[in-house]
Amino acid sequence: MAELSRRSLLRGTVGTGAAGALAALAAGCGVPAAYVAPADRAAPDRSARDRRLTFANWPLYIDVDERDQQRRPTLEAFERHTGISVTYTEEINDNDEFFGKISPALMNRRPTGRDLIVISDWMCGRFVRLGWVQEMDRARQPHVAQHLDPLLRTPHFDPGRKHSVPWQSGITGIAYNRRKLGREIQHTADLWKDDLRGRVTLLSGLDESFAMLMQGDGVDITRWTETDFYRMTERIRRLVDRKHIRRFTGNDYIKDLASGDVLAAQAYSGDVIQLKEDNPDIEFVVPQEGAELWAESLMIPGRAEHKHNAEELIDFYYRPEIAAELAVWVNYVCPVPAARDILASAKDEDRAALAEDPLVFPDGALRERLAIARDITSKERPAFAKEWNGIVGL
Repeated sequence: MAELSRRSLLRGTVGTGAAGALAALAAGCGVPAAYVAPADRAAPDRSARDRRLTFANWPLYIDVDERDQQRRPTLEAFERHTGISVTYTEEINDNDEFFGKISPALMNRRPTGRDLIVISDWMCGRFVRLGWVQEMDRARQPHVAQHLDPLLRTPHFDPGRKHSVPWQSGITGIAYNRRKLGREIQHTADLWKDDLRGRVTLLSGLDESFAMLMQGDGVDITRWTETDFYRMTERIRRLVDRKHIRRFTGNDYIKDLASGDVLAAQAYSGDVIQLKEDNPDIEFVVPQEGAELWAESLMIPGRAEHKHNAEELIDFYYRPEIAAELAVWVNYVCPVPAARDILASAKDEDRAALAEDPLVFPDGALRERLAIARDITSKERPAFAKEWNGIVGL
C-alpha cells in the first residue's frame, strides 16, 4: 500500500465550492429538470458487439503488481476470463468534484463516457433520487446475489441494492494512543473526559462524522430524526466552545495521531490498520453504543453504453477468490465474507493473519454493533450542512 490510504483522500464536504453548489441544485433545490425518468436512463447496450468498458475509481483502491505499479492483476484476470477489455481510470478524488464533472451529461440524458463508477453511499443516494443510475440485472450477477454481506444488502437510500453494489466497506470509529492516554476507550462519551481536552479530533465532513456521534447519544442511526441531529450538534458546539475538541480534520488526523499531538480521533478502520504497522500503541475501537458501517459502491450511470459488460465485472469481483485478492491490498472491510476462508487457508502467514483481522472481516460480536445510517435527504441537507459547517468553521 502507498503511504496515504485511499479513504484518506475522500473529503466530500457538502456546501462548499462550485461542485457543492451544483450538487445542492441538482439534489432538488430548484432544478426539477435534473430528474431523469426510468424510461430515459438506458442507452442501447453495445456490450455484445463491443467487448469493453470504462471503469472510474478512486486512487489506491485496487490491487497492483508489486513489480509493475501500472498492472492490476485482478483486472487482467477479468479480461482473460471474459474477453472484455477495461479502461481503468483513477479520476475520483472527491465525491462532489466528480459529481460536478459528470452531472451535466447525466441531467441532459447523455452518456458520461463511463460505464462503471465508485462513489460513497451518501452520494449514491443522490444519484438514485435523481434517476441518474441504471438498475442492475441480478440474473447476470449470481455471485453478488450469493456472497454480498447481509449487513450491506438493505441501505436506506437503495432498498434491495437494485442500483448499487459495495466495492469496499469500512467502519467509522475511534483511534487512540492507548499507551500515552493511559486508559481504554470503550464509549463515545470517553472522548469527552477531561484528560482528552484539546487532544481529540473529529472528522470535518458532515456525512462522515454525524452517525457515530449520534450513536454516542443512544440514537438508532437507521431511523434518526431532526431532533436527534440538533441534540448532537448542540453537544459538539459546547465541546468546541470549551476547546475540548482540538480541531476538525481531513486525512491529517493520521499525522496528528502519529506525532502524539492528538491522543484520540474519529477515524476510519482502514487507516488504522496502516497506522498500527508503524505504531502498535494505536488502537481502533468500535464504541459499545455502535459505529457506522459505510460503503463505497459500484454504480452504472444513466446512458452507459456497456451495461452488461459492467454487470459482468461487478459479479467477477464478488467471486470469493477475487474479493480476497482485493482485500489483501486495500485493507478495508471486505463485502464478501466468504473471502475470509480463502485467506485463512493461505500458506502465506500475512494473508492468513488478515483473515483474523476484525477490521477486515468483523466477527459476530462486532457485527452486532455496526449499522448503516439513514442518509441525509435533499430537503434536510441545506439546513444541516449550514449547522454543521458553522460548528466546524467551513
